[in-house]
Amino acid sequence: MVIVIPDEILQATHMSEDEVKEEMAVLLFQKDKLTLGQASCLAGMSQLQFQHLLASRKIPVHYDVAEFEADLRILHEMGRI
Repeated sequence: MVIVIPDEILQATHMSEDEVKEEMAVLLFQKDKLTLGQASCLAGMSQLQFQHLLASRKIPVHYDVAEFEADLRILHEMGRI
């Protein structure tokens, strides 16, 4: 799925496309809508980089065995493992 964000919306936020992706990833992670792996992928970062981003915002990492297994399944489906 492709999401198109009009240029005028990006200009209104004074953010780059990458910054908008990061914000979406952080928000969806905080709301337990994405796992750590999914959110870091959306943000275009490694999991470690994304964890640093979360830490800089004082957002705790909640990552349990079920999320780890979900990430493994997703990475396998994406052909990354």
